[in-house]
Amino acid sequence: MSTGSSPSRTLALRVGTLPRDTNHYGTIFGGVILSYIDQAGAVEARRHGRHRWVTAAIDRVEFHAPVQVGDVVNFFTSTVKAGTKSVTVQVEVEAERFATGARVAVTQATMVMVAVDASGKPIPFASPPTV
Repeated sequence: MSTGSSPSRTLALRVGTLPRDTNHYGTIFGGVILSYIDQAGAVEARRHGRHRWVTAAIDRVEFHAPVQVGDVVNFFTSTVKAGTKSVTVQVEVEAERFATGARVAVTQATMVMVAVDASGKPIPFASPPTV
């Protein structure tokens, strides 16, 4: 899961996994990981302005390895493209295995985050903070 020539990535979020997040196979629900991807994308977008940021789109997400209870999951982000009202963010997910400390690539996603005002209308993120 290389980002190729994309900008350097930043650790946006780091989460320890718990039994409450597991499915009946004992691995973490994909939806839990998707929720954290969304949060990591918002952290990256916020670097561009202190606004309300909403998720406009997330591309296809394929899981390459499961996340297990006790793993620490790292969410690395980078801005791929910045417009005037939105940013495109790359999120890479890796799990640090509880038992061995090995790092395993889990998934990646590209998402579009849009800056909005209090009524949900898109605004230029270069404008004064709205939070």
